[in-house]
Amino acid sequence: MALFGLFNKLGKNNGEMSFWGHIDALRGHLFRSALVVIVIACVLFCFPEFLFDKVLFGPMEENFLTYRAFCKLGHFLNLGEDLCFGKATFHLQSIGLSDQFTSQMWIAFIGGLVLGSPYVLWEVWRFIKPALKEKERKASTFFISSASLLFIIGACFSYFIIAPLMINFLGNYRVSDRIENNFTMDSYISTVTTLTLCTGLIFELPILVYFLTRFGLLSPEFMRKYRKHAVVVILITAGIITPSPDVTSQLLVAFPLYFLYEASIFVSYFVVNRKAKSE
Repeated sequence: MALFGLFNKLGKNNGEMSFWGHIDALRGHLFRSALVVIVIACVLFCFPEFLFDKVLFGPMEENFLTYRAFCKLGHFLNLGEDLCFGKATFHLQSIGLSDQFTSQMWIAFIGGLVLGSPYVLWEVWRFIKPALKEKERKASTFFISSASLLFIIGACFSYFIIAPLMINFLGNYRVSDRIENNFTMDSYISTVTTLTLCTGLIFELPILVYFLTRFGLLSPEFMRKYRKHAVVVILITAGIITPSPDVTSQLLVAFPLYFLYEASIFVSYFVVNRKAKSE
């Protein structure tokens, strides 16, 4: 029904274009979006050394940016070597005959989708633009920009902070010295990509809060009331994914998540205040 409503609005703003005319226009936007994603994926597929050794397997290297930054921070805070970590004691292996080839295709596609997402969102905006009023166009532009920026920030936060800490904790964790850690390549890739994409989606929390508040399903009072519960959940999450029991490394992970929660409260308050003024 929403799709037909959108086509109806588009028809009013684009003269006598028929339903199938809109379908044909939508097909063009989808085709160009898919073409850009495929082209970027093909380019990435041609550079497996960079895609895997430099990017995907970067958190396994001892000189990874995150490990060097944590080590310098530990020395600056006079914690000695407590924050110096990053040496992987595990190895990756490929079991299936086609695992490496399919993994290369999958990672290239994910990279093409992430890098091409701004263009895909732009094509979506071009399609719905004729059906929007001037205020709605400005709001949609802000929404697309904010959603893209939040996702990129979340993905970077996961790749540079959460993923390295998780890899070091789980990769070096042993219940006995008799057990050697040898993980499959698919397991490693699934952990890194899933964690990165999910964290990017978690950072969309302010956008989700915005719509929930507009629909009357959430309020800033509710979020303030359960702030203490949210802090506990955040601290538990930070404690699980940090490799060291010291408070410093846990706070480095917990603080951005708490800031995201507070930002969501502000967004909810802004929506409620704006609705009150318009009534």
